[in-house]
Amino acid sequence: MSVMINTPEGTRDRLFAECQERRQVQARLTRLFRQRGFLEVSTPDTEFYDLFALSGSAIPQERMIKVWDPSGKICVMRPDSTTPIARVAATKLKAVALPQRLYYDQTVYRSNPAHNGGSRELPQCGVELIGAGGKKADVEIIVTAIDALRSCGAARFHVELGHAGYFRELAGRLELGEEAVEEMRALIEGKNFAALNAFLEPHRGNPACAALERLSRLFGGVEVLAQAEKLAGKTPAVDYLSEVYDELSAAGYGAYVRFDLGMVHQIDYYTGVVFRGYVEGAGDAVLSGGRYDNLVGVFGREAQATGFAVDVDAVARTLPEIAPPVLRVVVHYEPGYLAQALEAVDGRPAGTSELSPCRTLESSLNLARDKGAEAVLVFDKDGERMVRV
Repeated sequence: MSVMINTPEGTRDRLFAECQERRQVQARLTRLFRQRGFLEVSTPDTEFYDLFALSGSAIPQERMIKVWDPSGKICVMRPDSTTPIARVAATKLKAVALPQRLYYDQTVYRSNPAHNGGSRELPQCGVELIGAGGKKADVEIIVTAIDALRSCGAARFHVELGHAGYFRELAGRLELGEEAVEEMRALIEGKNFAALNAFLEPHRGNPACAALERLSRLFGGVEVLAQAEKLAGKTPAVDYLSEVYDELSAAGYGAYVRFDLGMVHQIDYYTGVVFRGYVEGAGDAVLSGGRYDNLVGVFGREAQATGFAVDVDAVARTLPEIAPPVLRVVVHYEPGYLAQALEAVDGRPAGTSELSPCRTLESSLNLARDKGAEAVLVFDKDGERMVRV
């Protein structure tokens, strides 16, 4: 019987520089989060399926990777971190005063269509601000998201803001049923303009139609907010986004902000401001988040909440490649000289020297040649000496 040498679909091995690049992004993000007062939590890799299915998770069930525990209960590999952290905040941290600033550094697992080559393993770093509503909390999280990308060294990036309430406000003016609203939302999200125009035809007399028809095109700078008001009049959602932008601009973050009022995904999950972060060189968003005021209450503790997650690998791929260290010295030592050998390795830049496992100096010299090192540093009864390869 032959041993399987391939990894399962959607998984792969990561080597050397790629691992270092991932660790670098994780270290920079978690350092920022701790500096801002967030405390780390960790949740199990496997959770009961019902935790996500019954809580209104933002992840569709068909993208969850299902497993069974020994008793036969359906479990899933953690598809997102926000839901289990909401559970923790409502249970294990129930006695802890709100607001709670929590951060995580863990992998989520999602099933992706085989044809797109997507990974099933997504390392994420993110924050959740639980128990805080209103503009100051939203601004804090957006600022933290911007600073997260800055801390990673992203040169050119922006964060796009939207509001889950804007679509709901416009749809409400048409007095549609839930099924019709969902149909319209799907048309807008899919940018199916011809079908959307046909859907809106019976409502042409309603001023909201013009905004709904152009919703997926309402993206860009702050001028988008004025365009939205011109199309549909004043709305609480657009007014709120304008206030948030003013705060961000006053703090020096305005240059990083754009708007996309066509963000209509998961409107049953998000309850307020939503946002995505884009870095030049990445095809898709590398960061996403928003306000989800109804989730924590599902677990028995009413608390408003907002947060975001960073796709660590997606960010790492946009940064300059890290060159692996070059091995220059192999350290050979005779019995009794291990302490000196370790001191020599530890005193050099990481990765530029290593201990030789060989018994003889000749073997250590051959090892150094094979690895491209310049010399062998020897510790024996005659003292310390460098032998060029």
